[in-house]
Formats: sequence, structure tokens, C-alpha cells
Amino acid sequence: MKLVVGLGNPGKEYERTRHNVGFEVIDKCQQLVNVELNQAKFKGAYGVTRIGTEKIYLLKPLTYMNLSGESVGPLMNYFKMTPEDLLVIYDDLDLPPGTIRLRQKGGHGGHNGMKSIIQHIGTDQFKRIRVGVGRPDPGVSVPDYVLGNFPPQEREDIDDAVDRAAQAVQKWTETDFLKVMNDYNQS
Repeated sequence: MKLVVGLGNPGKEYERTRHNVGFEVIDKCQQLVNVELNQAKFKGAYGVTRIGTEKIYLLKPLTYMNLSGESVGPLMNYFKMTPEDLLVIYDDLDLPPGTIRLRQKGGHGGHNGMKSIIQHIGTDQFKRIRVGVGRPDPGVSVPDYVLGNFPPQEREDIDDAVDRAAQAVQKWTETDFLKVMNDYNQS
């Protein structure tokens, strides 16, 4: 059993913003594995599919970013998932736009959605895919920046990163995460 969580904020006004790249990756994963997020429980929207013998859950927490753990924790508890079953996809200010980085574990790096998940599941020992969104220009606040849209010149790189992240998720359903890291952290 595997749980793939994309972080973002619900609502039209947040679609395609920097903070919602996790949601975009889940949307792309839905297309790749042909599953709908047709379950509305645990303060989120999720869907379930089977790839081989593996049950795969895709989740978009609908709690707003800073409370993402309120969705992830209860879903994991209900389905008796362990942190080893979890992969979280989220935006990262410290990576250039369009870059993805996979990690097996780590801290929250100042990301409030990750802080919430770590708090609710009691560990930072879970897999993650960070999608680079870059840093704001001087004078632009971080909240305004992450809730803003990508400029057209970055959008193509972000779309490519979303595709690569979704492919990495699909690969994880078939092979060891360390192998996926080795393949996708090269690009």
C-alpha cells in the first residue's frame, strides 16, 4: 500500500500557483494511472487504484496548506499505513524553477505544509519530491510569491517538472525509491 500526497490549497484562485505544484503533480498522476479522486473524507479528496499487487492512494488535502497534516495523519491511521508508505510532493523555494529533487527523509525546511504533516504523523522519516519554484525577488513577501502564478517564461519548465515528478511517482509503484531517486535526481 502506498500513499502519494500532493500539497496545495483548494479553490480556483489558487490553481496553477507556485504553492499548488503538488496538486498539479497529483492531477498528472491521475492521468497516468487512470484514477479519479472521488472519495471525500479525511479533510481531503482521494482516489485508489491498483498497480500490480500494490494499492495506490492519491490524496489532495483540502485543509489549506498549513494544515495538511490534518488530512494525511487521519487517512494514514485509518488505513494503517506507515511512514514508509508515504510520499509527499510540494513546492520548494530553495530549488530553481523546474527542478525536482527526491529525498527519502528530512526536515520541513520551513515549509508549513510539511511541518503540519510531520507534527501529525510524528516523524520526518518519509519520502518526498520537492518541486523547485525559486525565491522571490527582493521586496516580494514569501506568502505573496508562493500564492502567485508562474511567469510565462517559467511555466514551461514547471510543466516539465510536474511531468517528471508524476513519472517518478509512477516509477516508485514499480521499483525501489532509491533507484527512482538515482534516476530522477540526475535531471
